Amino acid sequence: MIDSKIYGEYVTAWCPGCGNHDVLLALKDALARQDLEPHQFALVSGIGQAAKIVHYVRGNGFNGLHGRALPPAQALKLVNPELKVVVESGDGCTYGEGGNHLLAAIRRNLDITLIVHNNQIYGLTKGQSSPTTMTGHVTKNNPLGVFDQPFNPVAVAVTMHASFVARSFSGFKEHAAATIAAAIEHKGFSLVDMHSPCISFNKVNTFAWYKSRCKEVAHDPANWDEAMKAAMVFGEEIPIGVIYREERPSKETLLPQCRDGAMYRRPVDMDKVAAHMMSYA
Repeated sequence: MIDSKIYGEYVTAWCPGCGNHDVLLALKDALARQDLEPHQFALVSGIGQAAKIVHYVRGNGFNGLHGRALPPAQALKLVNPELKVVVESGDGCTYGEGGNHLLAAIRRNLDITLIVHNNQIYGLTKGQSSPTTMTGHVTKNNPLGVFDQPFNPVAVAVTMHASFVARSFSGFKEHAAATIAAAIEHKGFSLVDMHSPCISFNKVNTFAWYKSRCKEVAHDPANWDEAMKAAMVFGEEIPIGVIYREERPSKETLLPQCRDGAMYRRPVDMDKVAAHMMSYA
């Protein structure tokens, strides 16, 4: 196994005690378990506190727009199927602004891993409610408490037969690392809903709150009915682990243009390019 120190150590902009520190360590551990050198993977993110993780890992990285991390990540996988692609962003970025991209990525089933740092609040913009904020939670933009029903990303992903759906908690470091490693190893679209407490702006969903509720799932992840039952549970108990797993070909393995590996290795026939461009003249 590669020493995770190969991925570098950097000063972060996160608050001391933020759950993102633990997710960063878990990610490095998971990459090391896969024996991935820095040139063999790419990290893609949107905007937010979680999205800064791209700057704290030595390797290929791309910062996209808010809610727009998945489109460039899928493009990376298509032009270089040999690259392991990991997307990291927060619950607001991914489930709010990026919600439609999430649905499309699940349908396409490209071999990429999406890790969502879910702290149930907007951290970068200082404490507004996010799509996963619980009903009744008083926030800066909901002084009377949130009236909306929270978005359940795990249930949505299982409903759509996403090929790998898992939930973990950054406070359980070994569990988090093992879950991310399993997601990266899986051939197909993988969602890891990673609960990562925001200690500055969410005083409800704290480390202690999660630790008392997170319990390992006990069902067969290939059983869709059992997976749906587990996915719908969130509150006094939070099932963690691999909720659902379905083995089927990932999209890039079905596309003939991806079968010969990375596109940058292929020769370019400039005469054909010129002829094609002139056809638009």
